[in-house]
Amino acid sequence: MNDHGLGSWPRRRARVAPDDVALIHDGQQRTYGELADRVDRLGAALGDLGVEAGDRVAYLGPNHPAFVETMFATMAIGAVFVPLNTRLAPAELAYMARDAELRALVWSDSLEDTARAVLGDAPTDLRVVVGQPSDAAAHTLEELVARGAIRDMDVPVGHTDTAMLMYTSGTTGYPKGVTLTHGNLTWNVFNVLIDVDVSHDEVTLVSAPMFHTAALNQTFLPTFVKGGTAVLESAFDPVRTLRLIPELGITWMFGVPAMFQALTAAPGWDEADLSSIRAVEAGGAPVPEELIRTYQARGLTFMQGYGMTEASPGVLFLRAKDSLRKVGTAGTPCFFTDVDVIDDAGRSAPAGEPGEVVVQGPNVMRGYWRKGDATRAVLDEDGWFRSGDIAIRDEEGYLRIVDRKKDMYISGGENVYPAEVENALFEHPAVAECAVIGVADQRWGEVGRAYVVLRDGSSLDQAELERFLAARLARYKVPKSLVVVAALPRNASGKLLKKELRRDDA
Repeated sequence: MNDHGLGSWPRRRARVAPDDVALIHDGQQRTYGELADRVDRLGAALGDLGVEAGDRVAYLGPNHPAFVETMFATMAIGAVFVPLNTRLAPAELAYMARDAELRALVWSDSLEDTARAVLGDAPTDLRVVVGQPSDAAAHTLEELVARGAIRDMDVPVGHTDTAMLMYTSGTTGYPKGVTLTHGNLTWNVFNVLIDVDVSHDEVTLVSAPMFHTAALNQTFLPTFVKGGTAVLESAFDPVRTLRLIPELGITWMFGVPAMFQALTAAPGWDEADLSSIRAVEAGGAPVPEELIRTYQARGLTFMQGYGMTEASPGVLFLRAKDSLRKVGTAGTPCFFTDVDVIDDAGRSAPAGEPGEVVVQGPNVMRGYWRKGDATRAVLDEDGWFRSGDIAIRDEEGYLRIVDRKKDMYISGGENVYPAEVENALFEHPAVAECAVIGVADQRWGEVGRAYVVLRDGSSLDQAELERFLAARLARYKVPKSLVVVAALPRNASGKLLKKELRRDDA
C-alpha cells in the first residue's frame, strides 16, 4: 500500500476491525468494512470518470455518510477534497467553485436548487447527486459505488500532498482556499489524541457541520483513526440531542458555546441522562463561566480551544482541569504546535503585554490556494503563521485572546469578516459609505452591526438591508442591526476608526 494519506484510513481501519461500527446516521449503521468497500468502489469510479490526482472534488450537503465516503474516496485517488459551506449563498459558492476549478461536484438532493445555481455560474464536468437527481446529466452516488470495482489503485499519496481545500472568508472580502496537506491533518489528529484521550470505543456526536474544520478535523477524524463510532447528525437539534445521548451512549460531543447553551434551555435538560459522556469540548468562542458551572453541576467539565482553519485547526487547548481556574483564556499550545506572542518588532512580548499570536508546526497550512501574495503576507520562510489575533500571555504561559487585528467576529461559531459584508453593502445604491462591526449577542455570541452613510436623498432600513443582502451573503453574515450616521469616524489620514464605533457601542 503506497498510500500513506487519509484516503488509506478506511482500509487500514477495516484491516483491524471490519465489523466495528464506523458511522451512525438516521438510525442506520455502517461498519468499517462496509465503509472501506464503498470508499474503494467510489474512488475507482471517480478515477474511471476522469478524476486524476490533484483534481478538486467538492461536496455540498449536510453531515451524512456520503460526505465521509466522498472525502476518503477523493483522497484515496490523490485528488483534493473541497467541503462547501451549505449556509453560503449560491454566488459565494460559485466563486469558490471557479477559484478551485472543480473537476467534480457532489451534492445532496436537498440542496438541488443551490447546486443548480452554483453550476449555472461555475459549470463542472462531473456531477454527482446523493439521492434522486433531477439533472439528467448527473450520476448518483449509489450508481458510482455500484459500478466501481474494488481494486488496488496504487496511487502514491504522501504527507506532503494536498488533501483538502477549506475556504475561509478573507479580510479583502474574497474567500481564500486554505491548502491543507495529508500531513497537516494527520499531525492535527495527533494533537487531539494527546489532549482529549480519544478511545477506541468512543461514540462521538457530530452535529456541528463537517464543512467546518472543528467538526471534521478536531472531532470526526480523531474518532475515526481510533476506531470509534461517529454519530452524524444532519443538523443540531437540542431536544433530539438530549434523547440521543442516553439512547446511543454518546461519550464525546463538540459544539460552539451557543449549541451548549441551547441544550440547557431545551425541555428535558434537568432530567436528561448524561452519564455516558466522558468529554465535552467547545470551540469557536470562549465558554462563559456561568455555562461552565451549569455543566459542572451535571458532572461535566468543558475542554475548549483556540484555532483556525490555517492550522488544521488546533493551536491552543484549555484542558478540563483548568477550565475554571483559567476561565477566559484559550489555554496553552497543543503538543506538536509552537505558539508565540510577538510585538510590532517581531520580538516575543513579555508576560502581561499584548502581541500578535504566531503559530508554527506540522499542522500549519502550506498556503492559500493560488494566492502567493496573500500567503507571503501571513506565512514566513520558517513556517510561522501570523494569525492577526492579539493575545496576552500570563506568567504560566496561558494565552487570553483580547482583540482581532483583522476585525473578524464570530457569530454562532462562524467566522465573519466585515470586509466581505461591507463589499456587498457597497453595492446598494443608497450606500455611500459603510462599516460593519461585531456586537455582543446573548444567543449567537456576536452579530453584525452596520454603520451606513447614505447618499443624498436616499433611505435604507433594516428590512431593505436584509432583503438586499439575502442573495449575496449567508444569513449569519447579514447584520442584525443598522445605524445610519452622518459620517464615519476617521483619523487625519482618512483611515476608518472602527475602535470608535466599538467604543460608541459599548
